[in-house]
Amino acid sequence: MAPSAIRLSVIICTRHRASDVARALHSLFTQDGIDDGVEIIVVENGPTDDTRQVVLDRSAHGEPVRYVHEANLGLCHARNRGWREARAPIVAYLDDDAVVCPGWVQAIVRAFHEGGPTRGCVGGRVIPEWEVPPPRWLSHQVSLGLTIVDWSPGSHQITDVRLEWLVGANIAFRVRALQAAAGFHPGLDRVGTRLLSSGDVFMLKQVMRAGFTCWYEPAMAVRHRVAAARLTRNWFRRRYFWQGVSDAVMQLIEESPSSLQRIRDAAARTAQLLSEPRRLAALARITDDAARFEEQCWTWIAVGHVAGLLGAARR
Repeated sequence: MAPSAIRLSVIICTRHRASDVARALHSLFTQDGIDDGVEIIVVENGPTDDTRQVVLDRSAHGEPVRYVHEANLGLCHARNRGWREARAPIVAYLDDDAVVCPGWVQAIVRAFHEGGPTRGCVGGRVIPEWEVPPPRWLSHQVSLGLTIVDWSPGSHQITDVRLEWLVGANIAFRVRALQAAAGFHPGLDRVGTRLLSSGDVFMLKQVMRAGFTCWYEPAMAVRHRVAAARLTRNWFRRRYFWQGVSDAVMQLIEESPSSLQRIRDAAARTAQLLSEPRRLAALARITDDAARFEEQCWTWIAVGHVAGLLGAARR
């Protein structure tokens, strides 16, 4: 396929998940319109399994997919490698443990076409595929930490990422917007087993600051596997602690405070936590009450924010 004929590049970033990649590719190759100017790029970050062979096997059958190895460990590096390898003006990211729903490609192309050149980002619904039923202590708000997105039945502009956001499991960008934002920030998102996150949310902020708009399009839907291993209280405590760390990292990137300012902010936040001993005492308490567990998670965010200000993300 000539580069000039490619209108959409789909990027799957992966590590140690050959079977998931095979499933994601199958969902893409059964899409209507996948043969009409679409290329797929699988970016592997630290290969140790059969992912490369999975991709080569599909490519050998004439399917428009290619394999790229990114040696620098970290999701941000894999995502940046993906859009820089892309030959289309629009790139769409799909998590390796997700599958696309019918009409996904057309929804992306249509949303960018209707939005014109200033529409820099489009993201859609992420529907959970539960390996086991969700526990009764899991509230809707806490479950959003599992990368679940379903804001409304209609499409609309995203203007405040504190209220609504788009996620890297199912998101597309105009390459010009990524260039204007200088790509995904290397200080955010997963590296190995750390649950550092928010590279996608930070990118939304940067894209909007560069003068582009961000759009929610529910017709651009994927189904995302929720592993049983994630449906434990300890996993959520860790997930929300690292959300606090991630929030702190974004603050440090945006504000560039001095070491003294950072310590003062951490001290003020610590004093606020200590003024509410009941919240701290409840941090690790076992509860089946969804509202109480939700409060625990929000407290873990506050604790993580202090830790992030003190450098937890660098350890």
